[in-house]
Amino acid sequence: MNEEEIVESPCIRECRIDQVTGFCVGCFRTLTEISYWVSYTPEQRERIMTFIAARRAAEADRLSTN
Repeated sequence: MNEEEIVESPCIRECRIDQVTGFCVGCFRTLTEISYWVSYTPEQRERIMTFIAARRAAEADRLSTN
């Protein structure tokens, strides 16, 4: 694996699971995604990063309508 393939963890050390969404309020990953992050391939990590971006956008939209 070369450096371009490394996808760093999105963890920002604000680890709490939102009981409604099931996502960490800091990094927007599920408990499964957090647990298996170290064993995921770069492609799997990139896919999860795409999910995270969508989750963040959805949360921002939800908060802006409240």
